[in-house]
Amino acid sequence: MTPLTALSPIDGRYASKADSLRPYLSEFGLIKARVTVEIRWLQSLADNSAIGELAAFDDQTNAFLNAIVDDFSEADAQAIKDIEATTNHDVKAVEYFIKDKFRGQDALIDSLEFIHFACTSEDINNLSYALMLKDSRELVVAKMQQVTDSIVDLSIAHADQPMLSRTHGQTASPTTLGKEMANVMYRLQRQRDQIANVTLLGKVNGAVGNYNAHISAYPNVDWANFADEFVSSLGVTLNPFTTQIE
Repeated sequence: MTPLTALSPIDGRYASKADSLRPYLSEFGLIKARVTVEIRWLQSLADNSAIGELAAFDDQTNAFLNAIVDDFSEADAQAIKDIEATTNHDVKAVEYFIKDKFRGQDALIDSLEFIHFACTSEDINNLSYALMLKDSRELVVAKMQQVTDSIVDLSIAHADQPMLSRTHGQTASPTTLGKEMANVMYRLQRQRDQIANVTLLGKVNGAVGNYNAHISAYPNVDWANFADEFVSSLGVTLNPFTTQIE
């Protein structure tokens, strides 16, 4: 692909500006986020003593699981795409990929059927999108702050520089270049704060939002509280009332 054949300016003339977002907002980023959610969900289930059929993971096993997330590569993403060519289902391909990773790990053999436990695909997807937005937002907000700080410096440096101002398309009372820079800084800072404070919601309550499969399997678990703790552990805010879709 070249800038001349790109379907979007993001992969064309602005590709160099968007490169830092590729790890988060590309299809690779989405696939990695799905793997992250599936692994973290399994680890959370194992930490719950009320789920008796799934033993708690020791430090070595958790280190192995963490490495699947931390060391996730483009080759891993391609492996999932290859599985998807057979399953024709993107989230199911992630599940099969993780199961393949567990083969030969004695400590994880009994956990194979707890991968994706009680989840509908939307449980994985909505949290994955939230992670993509959370991680990319941190980068965008930091860049916005750099620009804002630079404009502050310009505002101070040119605080006394006279400048002709206008109102209604005609000349008006004088201003300074520094003050006009301050106008821009203040607007940008407000937008930065609004972006930073958007609440990212997520849910993990099953096919119709009622924890039906969860409660059928383990009725003694407080699944609403469990979901809140799990979603919060991802840095996302629980939406407690949903349909299948967040």
